[in-house]
Amino acid sequence: MSVAKKDYKRITTKSLIEMKSNGEKISMLTAYDYTMAKIVDTAGIDVILVGDSASNVMAGHETTLPITLDQMIYHASSVVRAVERGLVVVDLPFGSYQSDSKEALRSSIRIMKESGAHAVKLEGGKEIKESIKKILNAGIPVMGHLGLTPQSIYKFGTYTVRAKEEEEAEKLIEDAQMLEKVGCFAVVLEKIPAALAKKVADSISIPVIGIGAGGGVDGQVLVIHDMLGMNNEFSPRFLRRYLNLYEEMTKAIGQYAADVKSSDFPNANEQY
Repeated sequence: MSVAKKDYKRITTKSLIEMKSNGEKISMLTAYDYTMAKIVDTAGIDVILVGDSASNVMAGHETTLPITLDQMIYHASSVVRAVERGLVVVDLPFGSYQSDSKEALRSSIRIMKESGAHAVKLEGGKEIKESIKKILNAGIPVMGHLGLTPQSIYKFGTYTVRAKEEEEAEKLIEDAQMLEKVGCFAVVLEKIPAALAKKVADSISIPVIGIGAGGGVDGQVLVIHDMLGMNNEFSPRFLRRYLNLYEEMTKAIGQYAADVKSSDFPNANEQY
């Protein structure tokens, strides 16, 4: 029997677990500033991730590693001011939680207090278990992240698909079950085989959000600059471009420049 889709006025961690239980897929996108977050929220996206991918798409870094906690708080506070419905989740950046659980808690408290966000996201499994437990014990919701974990890119040495071998796949399943057991409300699986991702989603009761993890999970997340085609240099198999804004914006800006040069802009109706 199908369950009628519930109209959520405000998405909470409880809402996401209800969605999984009811078989309703969860939509998730990144945002890093007020204007974009306002559009994303108005469009009805369930979860808005203030990702450390801001290091790439906003600051132009090659990896996510350089972005700081202060910078993440700046982006998160900008997003929170725009959002009325979505659940705002903020990535803990590299270096803000790996050294010890007390630092992880301090970083999480700063994000929650200074940005007004609703939850934090951490990359890793059993190696950060104590940090996750300490954050959760402080009343801060935690989303996990397994599979390809970009903050560990220099350890992996490549952005290729993870957990194709049995040993790594088994560890990923164990880590996902551990994240559920300690109290995480959801987990992101990045760039792993679709069959494995479905197996994980079926084995735990919390939502599994995929990026490059197939359609058998409970929801999907993309970087907004990628799905809108603002970034034309990134074309992984899992990416569906819904617009080609790079082309459209380049054309519009070029037309503006030409109109200024030719004195066509402003015309008589565009001045006082």
